[in-house]
Formats: sequence, structure tokens, C-alpha cells
Amino acid sequence: SVAEMTRSMAYHPEIQHAIADIVIELEGMIAHADRIAEDWTNVVDHGDMWPAKLVAAKYHCVEGAFSAVDRAMDVSGGRGMFKGDELERLYRDARCGRFHPANAMTVHEVVGKSALGVLGEAGPRWG
Repeated sequence: SVAEMTRSMAYHPEIQHAIADIVIELEGMIAHADRIAEDWTNVVDHGDMWPAKLVAAKYHCVEGAFSAVDRAMDVSGGRGMFKGDELERLYRDARCGRFHPANAMTVHEVVGKSALGVLGEAGPRWG
């Protein structure tokens, strides 16, 4: 027989685990965005690494938001996919963030080239 549920799903260990994953993801995103905003506001000299720092923060926050919303939809079940549900809107917003500039390919190019000291050099971008 199926056990009767007498308590909120908040007591289910896998729900707790999923929510913890979301909170941990958000904490990292917030810290990263706050750090970059604070450095920008305080005119911190990151030199040639500024482009990489900016696009990396955008990438981290967008990917984290997508992951968090995806996980929240797993927890909430199917209703999160229907128009009018807040999760459906959040999912669309998070998904759209992936193709707004700079997209993942450009982010990795800028961060990689910056780390290697070749961002902005003349010549073909690849090859």
C-alpha cells in the first residue's frame, strides 16, 4: 500500500537537497555579481582582465539562474511549465539570458584569451 503523506514536502530529504542546491547556487551568483559591481563602482584596476571579469560574471549568473529555475521546476512538478505560472516566466527569462550577449561561446573566448594574454591581438579570431 502507498503510505499516506501527513507532512509537508518540506520534510522530504530530496526536496531539502534540491532546495539546498538552489540556495547554494544563488549564494555564489550573488557573491560574484556583488564583487564585480563593487570593483566597478570603486574603479578597481583589473586592467586587461575587465572584459573577462564582466562576461564571466554574466555567464555565472545566467547559468546559475537557469540551473536554479530548472531545479525548482523539478521540485514543483508539471504546473511550472504552464503559462501564467511564475516558474514558467522565470524559466523563459533564464533561458533567454543564455543567448543575450555575451553568449557562452563568446564568454569562453574572452575569458580564455584574457587568461592567456592574447585578447585583442590582431589576426584571425580562430585557426
